[in-house]
Amino acid sequence: MFSILNAVEAYTYASILSTGVMGSSPYGFLTGKSNITQVSSGTYGPFQDGGMSMIGGNYYKGAQEISLSEIIQSPDVALGAMAQNFEQNYQAMAIQSLLTSVSFKFGKRLLRRPISNVNRNIMKPLGIGVKL
Repeated sequence: MFSILNAVEAYTYASILSTGVMGSSPYGFLTGKSNITQVSSGTYGPFQDGGMSMIGGNYYKGAQEISLSEIIQSPDVALGAMAQNFEQNYQAMAIQSLLTSVSFKFGKRLLRRPISNVNRNIMKPLGIGVKL
């Protein structure tokens, strides 16, 4: 049986993850356009063997919102930007996930009787296989 509250909770977790890693909602991740590029920053310095090396690093232009089309078109750049976003946001995502878990558990427990009443008196007679 499909539970609406469980679906909302799952979407909340997906939203936390996609916002932290991809910078957009799950819907935005699926429907977004591709505009990510890798830009080199820094200066070049000599290697010991005479070659040149990047001193500084790379950053990603357009990485504020990563979409599925960007992952398909340029996976190396998109995955690098996702890793960078994850490193910057993993602590906030962990706290948000913990608070979401506690909130849904507390809310379901607090509203157990009204939810049961709606399921029993409205959803079950409809016979559509859905509950709150």
